[in-house]
Amino acid sequence: MASMNPVTLANGKEIEFSSPRIMGIVNCTPDSFAVRSDTPEKAIEAARKMIAEGADLLDIGGESSRPGSKPVSLEEELRRVIPVIEGIRTFSEIPISIDTTKSAVARTALDTGADIINDISALTFDNRMSAIVRDYNCPVVLMHIKGIPKTMQKAPFYDDVVQEVGSYFQARIDFAVSHGIDKRKLILDIGIGFGKRTEDNLKLLKHLQRFAEFGLPLLVGASRKRFIGEITGAETEDRLPGSITVVALAVLNGANIIRVHDVAETKQAVDLAVALREV
Repeated sequence: MASMNPVTLANGKEIEFSSPRIMGIVNCTPDSFAVRSDTPEKAIEAARKMIAEGADLLDIGGESSRPGSKPVSLEEELRRVIPVIEGIRTFSEIPISIDTTKSAVARTALDTGADIINDISALTFDNRMSAIVRDYNCPVVLMHIKGIPKTMQKAPFYDDVVQEVGSYFQARIDFAVSHGIDKRKLILDIGIGFGKRTEDNLKLLKHLQRFAEFGLPLLVGASRKRFIGEITGAETEDRLPGSITVVALAVLNGANIIRVHDVAETKQAVDLAVALREV
């Protein structure tokens, strides 16, 4: 597996990829599809537990992006996430990603102590987001999505999902660079479940190595998602075995960051997959 250059945070610290990094999901929402931490206190304790279990990064989100979800106001999103970032920063310097499509949330979160922007729209929903990334010189996750969360799972279709996602990535990379963003700050997310059929998710996972051509870290977030249930029949709370299987396959196929709800279990899967990959 080709080596991957580290990503430098705005504070000068680096995230290096000698092995895949585990990103723990902290959903500060009452309506996320899986594990929810709907008060700052619950979210901070969830973060503390994930750090103890071996998380390398945390992803803090205050607006659900599950299929069919509706947007929340700027004020409500800030109310949900900022106290959590403040709380985590009282006991840990772990890199924090703010999962948002709103530039005002991203800016406030970065000012509060976040390090990375995770934008499911790849800088398309808010035309001021690219300036925030440029001005703060912070890493940004560019995710592939087809449509918007409210409607993205209404009959999505691709002729060739791997080719189309690759073309999308190239276009968004070009956009970011043309807006003054350092290419070395970009992370790519294939967007499992975001305007995808089960077969599309499987093809993207199977051919993940195709996206290594961009020379950028690849993020995979499939934890407990619907396609696992469609294949196995398992409900959301029972999809951990399927999620762990996807983690191992993603690592074997070149994933650099794994975004998950279940850190301790994922760490075992990552360690074993890396050992197998390097035999």
